[in-house]
Amino acid sequence: MIKILHRLIGITGKYKTRIRLSYITSFIKGIMMKAPLILSFLMISFFMQGQMDRKKCLYLGIAIVLSVIVEAVFEHITNVLQSATGYAVFADMRMKLGDHLRKLPMGYFTEGNIGKISAVLSTDMVFIEENCMGVLSELVSFIVSQGLMVVMMFAMDLRLGLLSALVVLAFVIVGNLMLKTTLKHSAIKQEGSESLTEEVLDFAEGIGIIKSYNMLGERSKRLTDEFEKSCRESIDFEVAYSPWARALYLTFGIGTSLMLALAGFLFGKGMIPNIYMAGMALFLFDMFVAIKSYYGQMARLTVTSASLDRIEEVFRAEELMDEGKKTLQDVTAKNPAIPAIEYEKVSFGYTDKDVLKEVSFRVNAGEMTALVGPSGGGKSTIASLLARFWDVKSGHILVNGEDIRDISLSSLMDNISMVFQRVYLFQDTIYNNIAIGRPEATREEVEEAAKKAKCYDFVMQLPDGFDTVIGEGGASLSGGEKQRISIARCILKDAPIVILDEATASVDADNERAIQEAISELCRNKTLLVIAHRLKTIKDADQILVVSDGQIVEKGNHESLLAQNGTYAHMVALQAS
Repeated sequence: MIKILHRLIGITGKYKTRIRLSYITSFIKGIMMKAPLILSFLMISFFMQGQMDRKKCLYLGIAIVLSVIVEAVFEHITNVLQSATGYAVFADMRMKLGDHLRKLPMGYFTEGNIGKISAVLSTDMVFIEENCMGVLSELVSFIVSQGLMVVMMFAMDLRLGLLSALVVLAFVIVGNLMLKTTLKHSAIKQEGSESLTEEVLDFAEGIGIIKSYNMLGERSKRLTDEFEKSCRESIDFEVAYSPWARALYLTFGIGTSLMLALAGFLFGKGMIPNIYMAGMALFLFDMFVAIKSYYGQMARLTVTSASLDRIEEVFRAEELMDEGKKTLQDVTAKNPAIPAIEYEKVSFGYTDKDVLKEVSFRVNAGEMTALVGPSGGGKSTIASLLARFWDVKSGHILVNGEDIRDISLSSLMDNISMVFQRVYLFQDTIYNNIAIGRPEATREEVEEAAKKAKCYDFVMQLPDGFDTVIGEGGASLSGGEKQRISIARCILKDAPIVILDEATASVDADNERAIQEAISELCRNKTLLVIAHRLKTIKDADQILVVSDGQIVEKGNHESLLAQNGTYAHMVALQAS
């Protein structure tokens, strides 16, 4: 239990001082919780001894009222110091997680970790901040309150004190055994939550394919199985926890009965005065409430432990190599005459197997280089490495003569625009989706970018024009419309380097012409790295690289490659036929 609390405190970072201050307020609150009982005992003893008068009665009554007020005040202060701090801690942690995710390689997001990230954000962090941060001070109050009760028993009689201490020890033993069991089942329960989240996301994202191939029954069964599994794991957790919860209640009942029996025996033998027996009657049913409540928090804290494990696992994911501090503006000023992009013996693999093998080529400023070749050959990987979606295994990628690992990520991405076949738009206005390219742009600049991207006319026909809110992922727009909005975003950004995964490969003929015109506007005076699917679109490329099995097997322009009568010529012939 203490270890879990220590882990909770460990994540509070700069807010630790507030948490430590809450221990002081909780300590006072714990004393005030028992103050009315102790004062009531004094009042009863004065009555029984015939020593009560108006003044004592008034003072004791005022003291009881004040103790209740002080307890309420310190309860409020503790909540401000601790519970409110919990929300601040996790607000900072979410920002920290966002920064961490930004630095992870794209492979992390394609290896089944989306469910884990979603579960951490939507389940684990929410559970801890809402259920557990406020528990810290309560546990301190419980410990103080229980300590006071044991001290009171020792003050009344050594034998009563020893028995109360033994009952507390029994609570500790039962609680620690319960902790071992619930920790194991909490981990299983949280893993099940992650698996369920992953399956729900997978089902929602693939609903179009699922329906089109009439797989609703099969996929629904998988989702149903995950729900049933999650249900079973939750029930198993409760089944494992319940016997120990009953054991706590039995310990409470037996301990209370033993204390009453011993007090009655001692009173019957004349070993304690009637005042102490009256005190026992007053304290009896509150004697072990604090420690029972302390261990009653066990279920929440063990789930917290499992949640912390998953949060820490995500934070342990290895980031890309430390980003550099240089900016491309500085580099350009120092090296004005060297190639815009250069790959030097670049090798890379998603696992132990290399996807790229010592790839080398140069792209001069303002030129277009096209990557062609069979699917799975490594074209997209070459382009993704330039944007540091992953880091190279060996070799170097240079932009304006500097290794991209020495350039800050923000500077690198400010100078690269990417247009891919699969477009993602946010659930926001069309204006904001375009303005992502350059948030400080004026409305006139956004509209001008839309005109150049050939999407201005259809946007103005929408009910609210540029202020029309589109569905998540751009669901309310056609594929061609989404593509043109994404191109408008890139035109507005006006980055000197453009990575283009041929945007017309999966759109209809009506949209293809408009998109081609938009792309032409985007690419004017830019350095281009194009992943080509339709070879007719890259005939005028300054350089064509044929990529196969992770290597560049042919290099040249359209005419020279045709003359070689190799892989490229064969691909052209196939598409022509």
